[in-house]
Amino acid sequence: MAELKEAPHSRVQSTYKAREVEGVLDLYFYRPIGFRLAEFFVQLKMTPGAVTLLAGSCGVVAGHLYYYRDLRINIVGMALHVCSNALDNADGQLARLTRTESRKGRIVDSIADHLVFVSIYLHLTLRYVVEGSSPAIWLLAFAAGISHALQGAAADYYRNTYLYFVANGGRPEIDSSSRLLSEYRKLTWRQSAWDKLLLALYLNFTRQQEILAPHLKKLRDRASELFQGQIPGWLRARYQNLVGPMLKWWRLLMTNTRMLVLFALLLIGWPIYFFWFELIPLNLLFVYLIFREETMAESMQEVAQKWRDLA
Repeated sequence: MAELKEAPHSRVQSTYKAREVEGVLDLYFYRPIGFRLAEFFVQLKMTPGAVTLLAGSCGVVAGHLYYYRDLRINIVGMALHVCSNALDNADGQLARLTRTESRKGRIVDSIADHLVFVSIYLHLTLRYVVEGSSPAIWLLAFAAGISHALQGAAADYYRNTYLYFVANGGRPEIDSSSRLLSEYRKLTWRQSAWDKLLLALYLNFTRQQEILAPHLKKLRDRASELFQGQIPGWLRARYQNLVGPMLKWWRLLMTNTRMLVLFALLLIGWPIYFFWFELIPLNLLFVYLIFREETMAESMQEVAQKWRDLA
């Protein structure tokens, strides 16, 4: 009986990236729902890309519904936003369930996520512009949007690097800008316009991540050079002990936190404070985490270098 009860749970877990990087809402709400949706989409023979498109469409429409000062319409938008996030979980779970994960799928998924929040920021701004707010609202929204993009890029990079060192055993799950640039130059606009465009966007995104976390990039490059894709147990344990406790703070810079705060502000009729939430508390947390992570990455480079010298 115990085996029968554990089997469905283990199947859901098999579609996680890793339990350590999943938030509470993901573990107990989005991932179980996403798994059921993924199973349903398997029966429909839908591709992960089609699910990504559906998720993005729901999110963009949700953003539009936040434009209106009617709470009932806003609540419909919130429901669509939750559906969008559930589908966004489901597309990755579907890819892992059907073993069809690909870099192109991850790029398209990232683009869809960005379009959802562009819709949200744009429609929240227009909501105040049509009521006569100062044109400065555009600057506020733009600054908040840039902050959001940088925070998300860094959180994604640190999370994936954790997976590289701890969960994936050193398998190359993180692309470098130099390798992507080489691939980009091999493609032609005439023969591979869509692939080249996607790679250009991904290359720009990866460069942003590397600029934000230079010491982390050096650490990963050094580990790859020294250990040839086989991270030793001592380095894995050290990285997990140092960086693992930081994951809960990085999760605050991901989608779930923003959604909860946005929903609360919409319910009380003050969504403009969503921009200030992005600019002040989240940016302060962002700067603190970057400083902590980069300091740890630099110290671990020294440890790896000493290991090399003694080897």
